[in-house]
Amino acid sequence: MDSLISKLEWSSEIINAAGKQRVAHQIASMVKDGDILGVGSGSTVYMALLAISERIKAEGLKVLAIPTSLEISMFCSKLGIPLTTLYENTPDWLFDGADEVDPNNWLIKGRGGAMFKEKLLIASSKTNYIIVDDSKLVPKLGTNFPVPIEVFPQALLHVEAALKKLGANSILLRPAKGKDGPIVTENGNLILDCYFDEVNHTLERDIKAITGVIESGLFMGYDLQILTAENN
Repeated sequence: MDSLISKLEWSSEIINAAGKQRVAHQIASMVKDGDILGVGSGSTVYMALLAISERIKAEGLKVLAIPTSLEISMFCSKLGIPLTTLYENTPDWLFDGADEVDPNNWLIKGRGGAMFKEKLLIASSKTNYIIVDDSKLVPKLGTNFPVPIEVFPQALLHVEAALKKLGANSILLRPAKGKDGPIVTENGNLILDCYFDEVNHTLERDIKAITGVIESGLFMGYDLQILTAENN
């Protein structure tokens, strides 16, 4: 009998599928027997998992995945990609997406609400590949997307006041889709989406220093390699 996991499908339309498919196969071609993979989120990551799964079936590769989200964990299970955790292993390399990439290779991530685990894996991984299409390349962070900030619920008003002091000119509590009320992260926290007067080189550190902030979606100063799936 088919299980719920076996019936899982990607939940949204995959934009620029051809370009993402090329990058997905590039990622899959880099996998070596014995690799520990950090696996991010997003449609290109999902397509890379499909390609990696085919290599596992065809070549008998032994790999382990450390996913950033429950959704990706379930897709790994569906595709026959064994899982591990940071308790047992650290990633040899990681692949993930991003919402925005600026000329410094600074990122905004977190539209999927998993920026805490994503940042933990990037910080733990030896090599990090960020997969984007060219619509995600921006002259400065905050061009198209706000900075997501994961917040302990009872610290909400304290964090809001502190963010305003840092130059936040718009702060919204992210609403859920498919349920009443706000988004609740896998860690049981809330997400604020914030636009700032300026995203400067200290903002990631300054946000993280606020009591009640679990993590932000700013990724600055990490050693990242950007792979671009060009739109046709």
